[in-house]
Amino acid sequence: MDYDYDILFLGGGLNYAGAVVASKAGLKCALVEKNPEHLGGTCLHNGCIPSKMYLEAAETVRKAKKRHFIGSVALDMAKLDDEKEALLARATAAITKQCAKVDIVKGEGKLVASHTVEVDGRKMTGRYVILGTGSRPFIPEGIEYDGKGVITSDEVLNLKALPKKIAVYGDGAIGLEMASFFASAGVETELIWRHETLLRNAHPTISQNLMKQMESLGVALTPNKEIRSAKTTKRGVHIVYTDDSEHYVPTLLVATGRRAVTDAVETPEIEIGKKGIVTDEHFETTLKDHYAIGDCNGKLQLAHAARAEVLYVVRRILGKKPETIDLEQVVKFIHTLPCSYAVVGKSKAELERSGMEYSESVVPLNGLPFAVTHDGADGMMIVYDDAEGFILGGEIFAPNAEELIGIVAMALAGEMDAATAKRTILAHPTFSESLEKAFLRL
Repeated sequence: MDYDYDILFLGGGLNYAGAVVASKAGLKCALVEKNPEHLGGTCLHNGCIPSKMYLEAAETVRKAKKRHFIGSVALDMAKLDDEKEALLARATAAITKQCAKVDIVKGEGKLVASHTVEVDGRKMTGRYVILGTGSRPFIPEGIEYDGKGVITSDEVLNLKALPKKIAVYGDGAIGLEMASFFASAGVETELIWRHETLLRNAHPTISQNLMKQMESLGVALTPNKEIRSAKTTKRGVHIVYTDDSEHYVPTLLVATGRRAVTDAVETPEIEIGKKGIVTDEHFETTLKDHYAIGDCNGKLQLAHAARAEVLYVVRRILGKKPETIDLEQVVKFIHTLPCSYAVVGKSKAELERSGMEYSESVVPLNGLPFAVTHDGADGMMIVYDDAEGFILGGEIFAPNAEELIGIVAMALAGEMDAATAKRTILAHPTFSESLEKAFLRL
């Protein structure tokens, strides 16, 4: 069979990275995206890039409140939004330039049959199809989203002014990061979630310290509450909990996670599971030569994971036989202020569930002069090894934990044992030297 393209990429998020590599290797590629100005996907336009930009701005406001500073600093959201839009425009232009050899097809694509994508009535075929349709915010039943009183992260990351007060519902990455942002920026903030503690799968002490950190930011914590209904009224957003208690807030940010977008799959040959499009360890779907990468496969909702997955698939198509990706070795993090949480490999919770024999090394940062002066006194460095001394993983709670965890990720990738890790001498004064101490204590 003659195909129109070697590879059809459906969805212009991190799929674009695969399209660039494939086209440079000489393959004829098309990338179908309903909004070409949204190339780069949710992470770039409605997720990790603008959110981290906002958190960086809020961190300046938070630090300016320290007693050794005189005067006050306030966040001008309109100007920050202008800067954000300019940044995203430059990034999108750069991505578009990289895709010079890729046919960008504007429209909402549907996989209507094997090797066949339909876009606004036009059908095109591909020897391989790579689905990268992403995810969308999940709104629990009973909550009436209107984009005004009841909002999602999409609206937050396009604010032109800060609200005076906001309630955040959800204790995942989006909820914790946005609660940190608003509280640090000086907004009266409430965090509502369904459980007793935060970061339930993290080391218990890190979980406790995050609760303490949120309180120190001024976040009003409302645990063990599940919203049965929420609706915007003249008085504000009317919340009714499952225990029949009621609450009014001016604005409710619903941060209850995201769900895989699978609507583009219109062929029964591809199985859709509870979390997303079902794939094997090579990200191939139940239909041969059809792949699903990123959020839509429900494995890891992380941009760096999506990028790694699509590049892996393209390399396989090119016959390069790449090593299978171990998703457990992908860094996961939540950017809270001032300490962030990051984990790679096995966490304590996973090790306890597995029944595996392990050792842990815990180094609290409280009392260390550098940690005190750099807002990391509530932080911790934790690493784990197995009975033979090989590094199993690590958990970090510290400023820039997402950067520090890279040391542990490299140790895992290199199958390093504790004895080898102990030979590493890291700089003083830094947070990383406490990670060095954690390895030394294994």
